[in-house]
Amino acid sequence: MRPQPTFPQSALATFCQRRALLVITILLSALPWMVRAADTAPDLIRDANAAIEKHRKGTLIIEAAPNIEVVVEQVRHEFWFGAALTSQAFGRAMRPEEREKYLATFLANFNSAVTENALKWHSMEQKRGNVDYATVDAILKWTDENHLPLRGHNIYWGVPNMVQPWMKQLPDDELREVLKNRGLDVGRRYKGRFAEYDLNNEMIHGNYYQDRLGKDITRQMAQWVREADPAAVLFLNDYDILTGNKLNDYVKHIQGLLDQGVPIGGIGAQGHLHGDTFDAAVLRSSLEKLAEFKLPIRITEFNMPGQRSRFYKDRNLRLTDTEEKAKAQALVDYYRICFAEPRVEGILMWGFWEGANWIPASSLFQKDWTPLPAATAYHDLVLNQWWTKWHGRTDAQGRCEVRAFFGKHRVTVGGKEVVVDLPKAQGTKAVALK
Repeated sequence: MRPQPTFPQSALATFCQRRALLVITILLSALPWMVRAADTAPDLIRDANAAIEKHRKGTLIIEAAPNIEVVVEQVRHEFWFGAALTSQAFGRAMRPEEREKYLATFLANFNSAVTENALKWHSMEQKRGNVDYATVDAILKWTDENHLPLRGHNIYWGVPNMVQPWMKQLPDDELREVLKNRGLDVGRRYKGRFAEYDLNNEMIHGNYYQDRLGKDITRQMAQWVREADPAAVLFLNDYDILTGNKLNDYVKHIQGLLDQGVPIGGIGAQGHLHGDTFDAAVLRSSLEKLAEFKLPIRITEFNMPGQRSRFYKDRNLRLTDTEEKAKAQALVDYYRICFAEPRVEGILMWGFWEGANWIPASSLFQKDWTPLPAATAYHDLVLNQWWTKWHGRTDAQGRCEVRAFFGKHRVTVGGKEVVVDLPKAQGTKAVALK
């Protein structure tokens, strides 16, 4: 019988450690979409569900005849469950039948919108003095017709490679005048039509205008827009915040602008700088930190998988069936944590259809409009789990109380019907149907 080889104790331990590490590495690489246990700890999800029940619902008090049947069904969320609108659907780049399907699918899934590229200055004014308003105007016409609040992304974008070359050739005084004209033009032309704007995009990652004209330029930008549209709501917007990587930089930046007197109406935090999945605990703690400013928060640009995933690097990669299911679960977890934070007022996807999405693998629908598991999961979450549907009767005094998600609800009592708005700011709403 051949003798078995022997190892020194230290060598044996090293060998076992390496084998164990190899096995773990293989398992993780084979399951890149499995969200780690620490990311979706049961207590974190349980806490999120409890917070949603506490902060996202109010009370409808219905007064009618005693012991009469009452039906309450939600019509619309107050919270923004939105998406970006591609410019392709508002020009000649999309076939009419494709455009019709795109817009119908949008309305079936989302209650708010953001301009993806149409309002960006470098899209509107590639050549000085030649401003193209057509796409923005077409988007606003459609959102107005369909009663969708629209956020304008963005008025300025000072990251150097997003500044038009012709602008960089201007002397400082002329550059300042051009910036002023842009703010006045957008404010005047679209007064009262955009629900909110991103004022100057991604300033912690580059601010050409401040580098040229000094730190007071952001406050001046806001003043120019508000001069033409006094009610304009101006958001900040930046990335790598919800991963925690740039959170402290953003907090310092926000505080600095507030100290300067910049009229910040809200905080935008982009939701696509994670990889194949995300760290749920970091997401929650980042939102809690931003909430300390007591300003509205929007998750402005959501993709799952995100910009650090292999699906961003290679746009032709497709997810396996297993990965699609895990993507759907990751989306649900991400939305649940965001919805649980009281200061968050909306989440907007940065693309939902493979035919018009900068990370196609993050879509809800394939190119042929086949719904992916993420579409089913999203629909179930937003329009089922988080959708008020109540059927009961008034008590002997002709009264019933219904816990309902904030938004509009159709109340039907004995053949009478009324649509009631239950706003978060109010918390409770009484309606009499006698």
